[in-house]
Amino acid sequence: MRKFTRRNLARGGALGLASGLASGPAGALAAPALAQEQKLRWRMVTSWPKRLPGPGMSAERIAQRIAALSGGRLEISVSAAGEIVPAFEVLDAVGSGVAEMGHSAAFYWQGKEPAASFFTTVPFGLTPNEHVAWIGAGGGQALWDEIYAPFGVKPFMGGNTGVCMGGWFRHEIKSLGDVHGLKIRALGLGGEVYRELGALPQTTAPSEILVALQSGVLDAAEFVGPGSDIALGLYRFAPFYYGPGFNKPNGTGECIVSLKAWQTLDAELKAIVTDACAAEASFALAEMERLNIEALSVLKARDRVQLRAFPADLIAAARAQSSDVLSELAGKSANAHKVRDAYVAFRDKISAWSRISLQAILEARQG
Repeated sequence: MRKFTRRNLARGGALGLASGLASGPAGALAAPALAQEQKLRWRMVTSWPKRLPGPGMSAERIAQRIAALSGGRLEISVSAAGEIVPAFEVLDAVGSGVAEMGHSAAFYWQGKEPAASFFTTVPFGLTPNEHVAWIGAGGGQALWDEIYAPFGVKPFMGGNTGVCMGGWFRHEIKSLGDVHGLKIRALGLGGEVYRELGALPQTTAPSEILVALQSGVLDAAEFVGPGSDIALGLYRFAPFYYGPGFNKPNGTGECIVSLKAWQTLDAELKAIVTDACAAEASFALAEMERLNIEALSVLKARDRVQLRAFPADLIAAARAQSSDVLSELAGKSANAHKVRDAYVAFRDKISAWSRISLQAILEARQG
């Protein structure tokens, strides 16, 4: 087994990008022949540690794709969280013009716009492919554009960390009662479900999770899945790794562009930015599956991580509370009500198909 390091992970992401740029239909991912024009130089601020496997590498690849596809007309420098702005100030930074682009996750803005969480993930909600179907073909993108316009930004799907794990816990969770009073890093609507279960959800930037676990400020933390979590070292102080990730069944990363900067682009550059984000949304999901496979093997064999399933009473209570959390959210704003209704309607429709397609295939394969 090869040594599993962040450098190897990053190299894998770079190789995936190189492969993607070299393949595909002619012209789809090859730089067009463009007349020499003045170069644009943009800045991208992110919510991630530098080159973090998963979302951090998605930000890097989007910037690289845009430069390659534009023939160097648009070059983007990528900054990690804290280099220009803190992790949770990306939306404000892009909307105010501090940077032209940002890479983050929509549920970080739940306090500014309650409807934002729907564009990252919802407890017991859409899976990655179902979410892509809603955004790309089910009306979700139009709603996303509408609620982000007042913030001065245009959103795109710009990555996906896939189905997430339930998180890392310092102690075993044997029943629903064990989460009462638990200080857990849990964001978005999943955090609100944990609150209803008696836990104390915390908002902690990704780069600060490890220290918070070490010091006891946190008893548990959810982030993404094995492929990203291993790079943060969370297993060092929380050896129990729980699933399923009922709180985060999807992990869409968002790339946001300043509307003022967007309006300065010609049609070709707008198409390039759009296609670069779409390519990353697809590639990142595939790449994360590979990273998760490799990382989980290492976590179990090398780091002696103990995989656990959440107790049935906790899952049942969380499912019941999820509906209440969505109803409460819908009452917070007209946007939240509209997006909640659209999301739930699409989830209910696609669930019927998922049961007789994906779920049935998985059950048949398992035997």
